[in-house]
Amino acid sequence: MTHTFKKAMALVAALLTWSVASFAQAPEATAKWSVSSKQITNDVFELTFTASIEDGWHIYTIDHEYNPIVIDFTPAPEYSLDGTLVQVTEPSDYKGEKVFFDFVKLTQKVKLISSEATVSGEVSWSGCNNQFCAAPESWAFSVPLKQEASAVAEVAKEVDKPSETIAPDETKSEGSLWALIIEAILWGFAMLMTPCVFPMVPMTVSFFMKQSTTAAEGRFKAFIYGLFIVLLYTVPISLIIGLTWIIGGNTVTADIFNWLATHWLPNLIFFIVFMVFAASFFGAFEIELPSSLANKSDAKSGTKGLGGIFFMALTLVLVSFSCTGPIVGTVLIKSTQGEFWTPMVTMLAFSVAFALPFTILAMFPSLLKKMKGKSGSWLNSVKVVLGFIEVALGFKFLSVADQTYHWGLLDREVYLGIWIVTFSLLGFYLLGKLRFKNDDPVEHVSVPRLGLAIAVFTFVVYMIPGMWGAPLKALSGYLPPMETQDFVVYNYADSPASPVASTGSATTETADHTGTSTGSVAGASTYGQKYDLKMPLGLTGYFTLDEGLAAAKAQGKPVFVDITGHGCVNCREMEQRVWSDPRVLDILRNEYVLVALYVDDKSKLEESDWLTTPEGKTLKEIGRVNSYIARTRFGVNAQPNYALLDADGNQLVPVRGYNLSIEGFIDFLNSGLKK
Repeated sequence: MTHTFKKAMALVAALLTWSVASFAQAPEATAKWSVSSKQITNDVFELTFTASIEDGWHIYTIDHEYNPIVIDFTPAPEYSLDGTLVQVTEPSDYKGEKVFFDFVKLTQKVKLISSEATVSGEVSWSGCNNQFCAAPESWAFSVPLKQEASAVAEVAKEVDKPSETIAPDETKSEGSLWALIIEAILWGFAMLMTPCVFPMVPMTVSFFMKQSTTAAEGRFKAFIYGLFIVLLYTVPISLIIGLTWIIGGNTVTADIFNWLATHWLPNLIFFIVFMVFAASFFGAFEIELPSSLANKSDAKSGTKGLGGIFFMALTLVLVSFSCTGPIVGTVLIKSTQGEFWTPMVTMLAFSVAFALPFTILAMFPSLLKKMKGKSGSWLNSVKVVLGFIEVALGFKFLSVADQTYHWGLLDREVYLGIWIVTFSLLGFYLLGKLRFKNDDPVEHVSVPRLGLAIAVFTFVVYMIPGMWGAPLKALSGYLPPMETQDFVVYNYADSPASPVASTGSATTETADHTGTSTGSVAGASTYGQKYDLKMPLGLTGYFTLDEGLAAAKAQGKPVFVDITGHGCVNCREMEQRVWSDPRVLDILRNEYVLVALYVDDKSKLEESDWLTTPEGKTLKEIGRVNSYIARTRFGVNAQPNYALLDADGNQLVPVRGYNLSIEGFIDFLNSGLKK
């Protein structure tokens, strides 16, 4: 009875879905399918079914209860199925269901009973969006198979070897996320030292001393106060990102963040915002919320109970906005370069660090006595120091737009020059040689100021050699790539290692470390020359898979695919900290054909280089083409990622992501050479 009821309910749900779909706008096909075959052994073939799914739509897995992907094979005496259907693509979580967005790949082995056969059948599925499901769809296929003696010889040693799905390595950019979290925590603690926040400390402590009858009650209220501060900073951004995900799913949210990270418009806006924040910190003007908001919140903070504590926390957030606003903006903008949940995590870290001193002082009021008399002009000095840092960080966003659109405004030496001047002025400010509007005269240089000035000028001295090509590995994630630098002194040095070209084409290096010539395949990459693309560290390579695979066949080498981006901080870090190791460079230069796929390059392609997807979309930008390849062929949507292929384009090992272990990267490269 229960089983019959379930079936009846499923039928009713399907009928309702179809009735809605009949009135709604649905695409001609929610997924476009294709099939290919490959001979595995003497009599076993592998069929690969791939589907390109329409934007905004998803389809379910092969084991879904109601709307699974089903492949029905037409029985024939010439063949039989060998094993079951394998789901290669990893599904995404969506509203408690396992679904596929954008792309899905399935495989099925077939065993031939005769020397040749035609395998036919039908794929059926149901596509859904966030509002309704389309009517069930189907696609008929027919694949002729024929045993080839040459293929049998090549795979004779691998008969009966089980099939293996090569998924991306689980190596993630935890290091990068932790760096953002630590930075957010440091910003949170630094906010206590600003003139907008520091004066709020005694008011906070007195508030809890008056409202609490016992020490235990005071500590409990202080804890709730800190919790409200955290929630006021974290919940709004979490709600915005959560709504984006609910409405558009992972794909839309990832696209939004990719647009924020690489498009010229948001990066230019971020640059201007940072400059405005810096001007505010220098005393040009104050960025303040309407005073009526703070006054109303302050009036309600006198209410007893949790309501009064909440409005006390809200008053702190509003009153301190002129100092915390720019820093909150800095934390959020930088965190949009990561995954969609990164802003929530970093804002949580910032707010906890910001709330912690207030919570502790409210719990233990006696600590306040040690802070009395500590305020003064030094608080404004903290703001000015933060202003200089804002100026330096702001140019990173202008640099991203400059790199992705090839404007040529901020070459490496220009960018370094701006940073050198900015931090030199900061050093002179700390020594009292430079004053701003709200500063008091510096009659003598205190020990902390002197220590900070020494640290700043040391940093300036560290950067100066970069003007002539020093790698500056500590800043690799912030600086434009070395290939943008016009003058590199070691290219003109009289040393055994002759200069290497970084023109973006697979030209010939004049010499390797032993002085012998290392050449590239003739007819070097015209694609890289045409669109002014460059390889890092003077390496030579290609910028399309087709060119790279052709060179690999000519040279008898495997292919190293670098899925990268001009604005990718982690990519620059990998290149300067890992690739630059002599052992890594030697393997990349001599054992692999290199292919770099820039997923954020906005250069318009010539019509002959356009890519039309199975669903009929025409991709006309380098970045869009490479992003599509990274997603559909390698199953990744982040940078950096590295893939190793043989000369026929078959993936050799799992994709490797951001990981600063040099030994691990060498093992990864060697694993591809052993295949």
